[in-house]
Amino acid sequence: MTYTLNSGIKGTVPLSPDQIKIWMECYKNDVKFVTEIGQEFFGLNPELVADFKVHNKYSSYQETILPISQAQHSNLNQQQLSSAYKKSELLIKVECKCGASYVTHSPLKRTKWFCNECNEIVFLDMKKGLVDTPKGPAHYMTNKYFVERDSVTPAKEHGN
Repeated sequence: MTYTLNSGIKGTVPLSPDQIKIWMECYKNDVKFVTEIGQEFFGLNPELVADFKVHNKYSSYQETILPISQAQHSNLNQQQLSSAYKKSELLIKVECKCGASYVTHSPLKRTKWFCNECNEIVFLDMKKGLVDTPKGPAHYMTNKYFVERDSVTPAKEHGN
C-alpha cells in the first residue's frame, strides 16, 4: 500500500490481504492502525492520511518489490556495490607525536586527519608521497614535524 500524509510525505508499506482489510476498517472508522510487518511494528493514523492506494498483482508497483527468493541476488548486488566503494578507498599511514602509528582507510584523499589515540590533527606530507605498509602503499600523515601544505589559494597578507 502507498499512502500520502496530509503534509505531502509519501510512504509505502507491504501489507498482507488481512492487514489491508484491517487498515480499511481503521480508515473508515478513524481508528489508529498498528500492525506487525516482519519483526517490526508499523502504525498509521488515518486522520493524517490524505490518500492511499492498495497495490495488487496487476499494478506497476509490484515490479519494484523483490520476492524473498531473490534475496541472494540482492546480496550479490550489495557485495558488488561494497567492493566498488572499497576500490576507491585510500590507505593512510598515521604517525602521531603521541606515539600512535597505524594504517587506516579513507574514502577520499584528505590533507588533514585526526589521530585515533589522542585526537590531535595530523597532516598529509605530500613531499613524502606514498609509503609502503603491510596493507599496501599509503599516504603518509604526521604531526611529528612541520608539514608544508601546498594551498590552492594564496595566503592572506596581514595588513598595515
